[in-house]
Amino acid sequence: MFGLLMNWMKANKILPQISDTERQALEAGKVWIDGGFFAGNPDFKKILAENYNKLPAEEQAFLDGPVEELCRMIDRYEIGRTKHVPEEIVEFIKKSGMMGFLIPKQYGGKEFSILGISTIMAKIGPVSATVGTLVVIPNSLGAAELIIHYGTQAQKDHYLPKLAAGEYVPCFGLTEPTAGSDAASIKAEGLVFKDSDGQNKIKLNFRKRYITLAPIANLATIACSLHDPQNLLGKGEHLGITCVLVHKGTPGFTNGDHHDPIGDPFYNGPLIGKDVVVPVGNIVGAESGAGQGWRMLMEQLAGGRMVSLPAGAVGGAKAVAAVTGPYSVVRQQFGIPIGRMEGVEDKVGKIAALTYMLDGARIFGCSAVDSGIQPPVVSAVMKAYTTDLARELTGDGMDVFSGSGVMQGPNNILGMGYKSAPVGITVEGANIMTRTLMIFGQGATRCHPYALKVVKGVEENNVALFRNNLVGWIGHFVLNILRGWVRYLTRGLTAGSPVGGPTARYYRLLGWSATRFAVLTDLAMFTIGGKLKIRGKLTGRYADALAWMILATGALRRYEAEGRREEDLPLVHYSVQYALHKVQEAFAGIYANFGAGLLGGWLRTVGTFFLRLNPVGFLPGDKLSHQAALAIQAPGAQYERLTNGVFFSPDESLGAGRLVKAFKLVAQAAPVLEKIHAAQKAKKLPRGAAEELAQDAVNQGLIAPEEAALVRKATTARLEAIEVDVFTPEQYFGVVAKNGGLLLGEAPLKRAANA
Repeated sequence: MFGLLMNWMKANKILPQISDTERQALEAGKVWIDGGFFAGNPDFKKILAENYNKLPAEEQAFLDGPVEELCRMIDRYEIGRTKHVPEEIVEFIKKSGMMGFLIPKQYGGKEFSILGISTIMAKIGPVSATVGTLVVIPNSLGAAELIIHYGTQAQKDHYLPKLAAGEYVPCFGLTEPTAGSDAASIKAEGLVFKDSDGQNKIKLNFRKRYITLAPIANLATIACSLHDPQNLLGKGEHLGITCVLVHKGTPGFTNGDHHDPIGDPFYNGPLIGKDVVVPVGNIVGAESGAGQGWRMLMEQLAGGRMVSLPAGAVGGAKAVAAVTGPYSVVRQQFGIPIGRMEGVEDKVGKIAALTYMLDGARIFGCSAVDSGIQPPVVSAVMKAYTTDLARELTGDGMDVFSGSGVMQGPNNILGMGYKSAPVGITVEGANIMTRTLMIFGQGATRCHPYALKVVKGVEENNVALFRNNLVGWIGHFVLNILRGWVRYLTRGLTAGSPVGGPTARYYRLLGWSATRFAVLTDLAMFTIGGKLKIRGKLTGRYADALAWMILATGALRRYEAEGRREEDLPLVHYSVQYALHKVQEAFAGIYANFGAGLLGGWLRTVGTFFLRLNPVGFLPGDKLSHQAALAIQAPGAQYERLTNGVFFSPDESLGAGRLVKAFKLVAQAAPVLEKIHAAQKAKKLPRGAAEELAQDAVNQGLIAPEEAALVRKATTARLEAIEVDVFTPEQYFGVVAKNGGLLLGEAPLKRAANA
């Protein structure tokens, strides 16, 4: 019976069809906490026992020393204007070892932890993404990482010391005009042949684009489809995707031209190769690496997506929180700080709480990779959702900064990050494709307790394997239906919680959500099956549900790891409630759009009724939004913890440095202003702005002269902090008058005095 069923399922394509490249992606890395959500019953006690690391002393010292020094060297506005990184910055990055974080110490590298690398990238990126790429690219997927894991000993001995020292500046050539997210379809071709000297060599032809550091790199790793028509390597004619090292100056190889990315103008451009000949030994791993390129990429991206893009995104979100809270206090309208207005306060509270959640998820995920776990699905979630949320939170920050956010110049704090946000959305797998194809498409098969084994049974025509796992799958499905109804009726009470106190209910709600998610996953695989690949709108909603459950778990894990700080509870409550609301939204979208037929009709009607009758989550309330905003609206220990790792310029005359100076002075002057307000209420002082009555208050003995001086100092700083840049016509247009005419000028724009 099971043999007939297996053949029927195979013939009707009930199960997903898995190609060789998809199989390599599925087999890369490990299932982590995502497995519990796909199974419908996450073990939160085990999840809370997972590592949540702190930086080792050596890495913290490097962050506080060389990284801080680098940030102080950066003039983001000038780099943005000239599109050029000063040579002293490049040399500092090389000499301090910032291109060798991944490389073992025996080869001259730093051999830092993944968490350390992520934290460093999170600090540098918001200061200047242009400079950040000089650190990110050498320490992400490319020559160093691939050679460490797959290179020959000779390759390690030659390349790694030079990469660590910055003697080799690498780039990685994958994307092409016709192969972006569909990287497996690359057209770049490598042809194995025997040269006149009797050596096996490769002739490469390729056209790559969007390659970061390509214009300045002297070592490119080219992903190509390798062919060996004479079977010189003894592996057949079509070897598959292969990673080949190509040095600058090799005949036929061209780099140096630039694309012009939006926002921070980082070095990015095309790589062109026409009949480029290199030895077979230039394959990463030499002959043994021929045809293994896709496996290499999938294995390293399984954890790699957890690092650079989430680091930049979360670092950017923290930088937004670090300045938006202060600006909402320093900027006044209608006689009060704008942060006390509920519309503005709502944005500030959201920024504070979701940044808390994102940083918790970042640290938790990096800790997993440092523990030897390469979780491809969670890494994809982190890449897609941190970059998307960072863009959203930056937009919220721009709304708070308002006119100050849209006037460009050296004093614009958020503008460049706002313009650069689409870059993170696009690279290392466009978010649209990651959300609609990869997260659920890969997760539903790989992370499910039975699906991949059933598919394997069908592919191998193994009736016993198929039978055992199909029976287990059906039992698992029925159990989750029963478990789901019980959890629905008890609002997750039966799911239990590994902790007591104010966060216990969130574990129960997440457990209930996971059960519903698992049932819906099984329904999709049973009824839609292999057609799920073309149902991107539906699979995107599944990805949303999974992602927000994982992000909420990151917030809860952080709260436990940091000692259950009571002052952080508003941030935990807000972020987890927001996440559960998003999970509810995702479920509503799945129910409404599951498909036709009896099941689809039931979900759209009866199912939707019960879903709305007892929702798993609601948006955070106004009181909670107020409490969350307060976390970043006053200087002190909590503000410092939440913004830890954000670079604050020591220059108090410009931009963020000027704003933070005013933020602190306004806080110091607040008790004095309260005395003046109290005197006004007691009719001892007339109506009016409290700042303008400081001297009257001194004259009446209500405050001390030094207190009045503090008020004046804070007022001056506050007014300076909200000023924007002003340019003369010559500065603005970049022109110089000559003989009554106007010619293009070479002089750099000066930092204009504030009006």
